Order: sequence, then C-alpha cells, then structure tokens
Amino acid sequence: MASLKVEIVDAKTQRIVTTLENISPEDTVFNLKYAIHQQKSKLYPDRQALRLEPKGKALKEEQRVKELNLPTKGAQLYFRDLGPQIGWQTVFLIEYAGPLFIYPLFWLRPSIIYGSKASEPMAQVVNIACLAWSFHYAKRLFETVFIHRFSHGTMPQFNVVKNSSYYWGFCAFVSYFVNHPLYTPPAFGAVQVYAGLAGFILAELGNYSIHLLFRNLRPAGSKERKIPVPNGNPFTQLFNFVSCPNYTYEVAAWLSFSIMTQSLPALLFTIAGFVQMAIWAKGKHRNYKKEFSNYPKGRTAIIPFLL
Repeated sequence: MASLKVEIVDAKTQRIVTTLENISPEDTVFNLKYAIHQQKSKLYPDRQALRLEPKGKALKEEQRVKELNLPTKGAQLYFRDLGPQIGWQTVFLIEYAGPLFIYPLFWLRPSIIYGSKASEPMAQVVNIACLAWSFHYAKRLFETVFIHRFSHGTMPQFNVVKNSSYYWGFCAFVSYFVNHPLYTPPAFGAVQVYAGLAGFILAELGNYSIHLLFRNLRPAGSKERKIPVPNGNPFTQLFNFVSCPNYTYEVAAWLSFSIMTQSLPALLFTIAGFVQMAIWAKGKHRNYKKEFSNYPKGRTAIIPFLL
C-alpha cells in the first residue's frame, strides 16, 4: 500500500481543517494527530478526536492507517476539537483536595460557621465522622498519585469545575449538618456508631484492594485490558459477582458513614454517588462483555445478582 494523502475534515462544519501528505500505512492514529498538531499548534493530540464518520466512534490512537481501510484517493478522516484539556491526575487531585480541607473547617472552627452556639461540646461521633471523612479523601489522594494508572491522559477542562462543584458542594453540605451544634447523635448510640464505623473501614479496605488489583492488571505505560479476576486478597472475591467492586465498596463505605452519623445529608450524598457509579458500572460492564467473549456470565455491574 502506497503512501496516502488524507484530508482532515471538521465533523461539524464539513470544512477541511488540514491535509496530511505522505501518510504511511504503518502510521498510527496518534502519528496523524501529531502531524495535525505540527500544522495547527493549538490542536495538541489530547485535544483531538479522529473518526471514520462524522458521528462515528473515535479511533484509538494505537490503530494503524492500514487497518482503517481508507481509499487510496480522496481519503478523509473526520476531526472533532475536544477543547482545552487537563490531565486526569490533576483533576482528581483538585477534586479530592477540596473535601479533605473543607470538611475539617466546620469541625475545627465551628464558631466561625455557627456563632456562639458552637460553644457546646461535640458528640464523639462527630469527631469520628471527621476522621473517617478525612481518611477517605487522604486515601483517594494517595491512590491518585501512587496507585491509579489512567487509560486516558486528559479530560476537558470544564470537568474540573463540574466535578469539583459536586465533591466540594456535598462536602460542605454534609459537614455543615454533622458538625452543627444542634446535631443529634444516632438513636442507637455507640452500637450504631461503631457498627457503621466497622462497615466503613471494611469497605475502605475493600475499595483499596480492588484499586491495587486494577493497578497490577495493567502494566505501566500500556493500555492493555484484561478480565479482572480475584487474587489471594479476600476482598477481591467480590469480582466473582460484579464487574466494578470498587464502586460497590465505595457505596458501602458511604452507606456505613450515613448509618454511623444518622445523617440525611450524608445519605443523599450516598444516593447521588450510587446513581452516578451505577451508570459508570453498567457502561463498563457492557464494554467488558463486548470486548471479551469469555467474560464471566454470572457477574452483574455493581450490585450482586441485581444490577
């Protein structure tokens, strides 16, 4: 197959963005993106999506030109500008740093928030809740830096605002009521508090165990995908039942936190998180089944046997 001339066409306006000359069949989609970037400096590779059809699926960067079955004459690829991008790791660090620092403000300086009413001593569960909340987001920051391997390098910059508004907003909402001078401790006292705390700790350990397994599943610097299966860690046995046990454990942690604090705002946070994670889990579950013909049939997405 001889070298090609490929027109890059805007998927929305149908206007030609640029033309790439002397494209080798062995070139990858990433090579094409880099060539576009050389001609259009602001269009760095992470900002680009290339497709075979205007509304088609974005091509994978590792795909080679010879695999795209482009015509030898009049070859075209459709381009979409994804807008200014920001690294996933940076986004996560911003998202999680907010809740780690915002929540303790209500606990450490209640007089600033609540005024003179804050002079009354706090219930022990309020102190435990602050420690649990802080531990969760400190863990998330640690995982973002040292554990997670991201399959995508960047996301649109606007996602920082959207995601941070969710995390930071719910953090202030939950913290305001749990640390409020009029907060009422759980109805069943220490039994409810420590049962909820135990559930929270176990779920956090389970979530961390799944993230470690995911890390070891993908070699550093690759985008290789494998079917996740349990290892020797008992917390990973949940993979026998669901495709996304990290989400299952995450929901279990916040449900336990809600029980421990007997807080309606915490429960609303749990429900909102569950709805979003269920959507993500169902999408990942579908992708697993589509990609792997031998994917375990007994698994559901996030809740064993149900969802």
